[in-house]
Amino acid sequence: MDIYPIKTEVDYKKALSEIENLWGAKKNTKEGDKLDILLVLVGAYEEKHYPIDPPDPVEALKFRMEQMNLSRKDLEPFIGKRGRVSEIFNHQRNLTLSMIRKLHFNLHIPLESLIGKPTLKA
Repeated sequence: MDIYPIKTEVDYKKALSEIENLWGAKKNTKEGDKLDILLVLVGAYEEKHYPIDPPDPVEALKFRMEQMNLSRKDLEPFIGKRGRVSEIFNHQRNLTLSMIRKLHFNLHIPLESLIGKPTLKA
């Protein structure tokens, strides 16, 4: 079972190819064990070399609004008056902890999506 650390992009591509060949292998077999190990190695490599930034909280909010067919007016109980909602959507103000809690509990938006990366425009 020739498994080694993934250090380069070439190693990464070889590991992905091997995963594709092993996909569907039964658990607790030599092939299944090799697949499990390669998945862990590839995951660690991707986490280091291809990190995924957290989503923009406003985009997460827009997505949920679309899913639930909500308007900006519907957000006022969670964010504040129309002007405050507008400031959030225009990235002039970040969501406060209180707003995040209300949006999470009432609209079931994941906290990770609401915290995100602050994106205030100058």
